[in-house]
Amino acid sequence: MVSFHSIQLKLMLKISREDIQIIGEHSNWPEKSISKALREHVYSSKASWHRFISIFLLVLGVSFSILGIVFFFAYNWDSLHKFVKIGILESLVVLATTAVFFTWKKPLVQKIVLTASAMLVGVLYAVFGQVYQTGANAYDFFLGWTLFITIWAVVSNFPPLWVIYIGLINITVVLYAEQVANDWSEMFVFALLFSINTLFLVLFLWLPKFLPLKTSPGWFTNVLALTAISFSTIGIVKGIGVGHDDFLAVLAVMALVVYSLGIWYGLAMKKSFYLAIIPFSVIIILSSFLLHESDGAGMLLAIGVFIVISVSLLIRFLNKIQKIWTS
Repeated sequence: MVSFHSIQLKLMLKISREDIQIIGEHSNWPEKSISKALREHVYSSKASWHRFISIFLLVLGVSFSILGIVFFFAYNWDSLHKFVKIGILESLVVLATTAVFFTWKKPLVQKIVLTASAMLVGVLYAVFGQVYQTGANAYDFFLGWTLFITIWAVVSNFPPLWVIYIGLINITVVLYAEQVANDWSEMFVFALLFSINTLFLVLFLWLPKFLPLKTSPGWFTNVLALTAISFSTIGIVKGIGVGHDDFLAVLAVMALVVYSLGIWYGLAMKKSFYLAIIPFSVIIILSSFLLHESDGAGMLLAIGVFIVISVSLLIRFLNKIQKIWTS
């Protein structure tokens, strides 16, 4: 039996619901103390729920406001003069940006308002493009939007705004390749996108170690990692089907290096997410290669067996290493 004193020492460390349940089953821990431990270490408090609901409603309100502005212009497009359209949006951008200075006591609210301003900039550029027929789907539209909010993204260091910013960079590169750089090969575009997203991922993982910056939340770096790996996986799979391309070899080598570093980082930092998505990408690539070699019934059966076995082994490995990390 575990003593009550050892339980108190355990609670001084980080403890989860599962830990409390296991200790409760194999100790003389009173039921009231277990309930108290759950309330203090597992359950969210009233203050936490109040903060969550406040932020959620604020984000929801800002999102619906921006959507309302978009639908307002879409519904009344023919009834509004072009100067009224642009003037309204410019006023909203100025008001939203000015509101940032009046919310300095609430940094999170300040960053959310700044993110709304960044979205309004995109709406402004889209309306400008429709009024003067400069194109709302051209690469320079997204390029201008990206450049305009660059300082905001850097200064705020707000992950949702960074997601928007990095997404705009990816869209700009894709549209530039389609509309201007017609001599760029498809593999080069995928290699470029893979490099850009990997670079952002490395910066957000390592810069806080050398600069006085707040560590990025896990969901944000996971999104960056998943985006980068998606580009490499799709690019290599498409390259296998296309055939010879010099940049296919470049993309494959880059992926091999990044994947190796990703596995090392996942093991060193105990990040099971990287240990899951990287092998899964390799499984997809190998399956695509086998399918490219032959699409007969025998090969399809072999690919099915390969996927089942490899995914099962991957899940077993992740469960095993997770138990080792938590023991």
